[in-house]
Amino acid sequence: MRKKIFLSSPSLVCCAGLNAKELYESCLSGDRSGFVQREFNGKKYPVGQIRKELPQADVINFGLEHYAGKTRLIRIINASLCQMQEDIEKIISKYGKENIGVCLGSCDNGSEGSLIAHNAFLKDGSFPADYNLRYQSASFLAEFAARKFDLKGPVFTIATACASGATAIIRGAELIRSGVCKAVIAGGADVVSDTVFAGFNSLEAVSCEHTNPFSRNRKGINLGEGAAFFILDADEISNIELMGMGESSDAYHMTAPGEDGEGPARAMTASFADAGIESEKIGYINLHGTGTILNDKAEGLALKKAFGSGSLNVPSSSTKPVTGHALGAAGALEAAICWMVLNEKRGLPVHLWDGVYDEEAPFLPAGSLNLSPSICMSNSFAFGGCNVSLIFGRKDD
Repeated sequence: MRKKIFLSSPSLVCCAGLNAKELYESCLSGDRSGFVQREFNGKKYPVGQIRKELPQADVINFGLEHYAGKTRLIRIINASLCQMQEDIEKIISKYGKENIGVCLGSCDNGSEGSLIAHNAFLKDGSFPADYNLRYQSASFLAEFAARKFDLKGPVFTIATACASGATAIIRGAELIRSGVCKAVIAGGADVVSDTVFAGFNSLEAVSCEHTNPFSRNRKGINLGEGAAFFILDADEISNIELMGMGESSDAYHMTAPGEDGEGPARAMTASFADAGIESEKIGYINLHGTGTILNDKAEGLALKKAFGSGSLNVPSSSTKPVTGHALGAAGALEAAICWMVLNEKRGLPVHLWDGVYDEEAPFLPAGSLNLSPSICMSNSFAFGGCNVSLIFGRKDD
């Protein structure tokens, strides 16, 4: 019999909350106060930004220069990880540092660190004295997380675009089930660096208005930043279980999803099979719901394929109008929202939109309903056709 995987309470920061309770409250109320206006090429765009100034990460004590702790991405990761300090100390005492792994997903990785150093070079003619090329490597974020707690187990960097945070949770569960690790820190993190913003803007995917997912009037995404992490453990560290995991690959286009929704549907049906349940058991779906024309259409078609006629019976919402699209952190943040829905039993995240249905993107919008589902699904679909569906359940049901 395969090992069950349980998830600790989530540790996180994002524009909608500095911890899981604040994020959940924002999702219930539809609070968008975490958005600021960012100017780019003469236009202004809503961007989800953490307004509180986060302290520099103290990295000297574990063999890194000050530069490593100055970047916004490391400060965000550090602020999130600090929330699980006590829980990490408990599992280190229980399992030993060599039996705990790290799986961290991100899109931007080191470009922010690179830009800071190269701007200094252009201005002063030299790189900062405490700059090191490895601080802009894709692997450094996960290395930082491991060094923070002096962990000696496997350290994995996950890069499946905007599914990275969700994929990291799957890889962490696999490390435990295979016997490689006893516990894993898993999640994702990202910031809206200049390169990220310029890239999405060049694709004409960023909206000047608040994102409007699944509406016929949708115009694109609002970018956001944040980090979210869990401790995964086969022992019952909470009453929330990772019941099912599904992955698929479209291999259709570098940035566009397959037009028929087949790839995301395969990820969802794989997660049903892994959880050993029928689609009717799902009580809430946290949609990928980016608000772009192609992605919402593909997800709507995928829901019809995976759930059949029951797709319009499952309350669903995209929480990206509240958090922004946090890229590599999105899947982990949305898993955290599902964790809170199951654990708190206080209702479902509202779906913020203009209410104009698109027949090509059918779904049942969740209001701030006083429902307490025992099983939730979270979808994360990414560039390159990387599709992930996760199913979470409350054990006491």
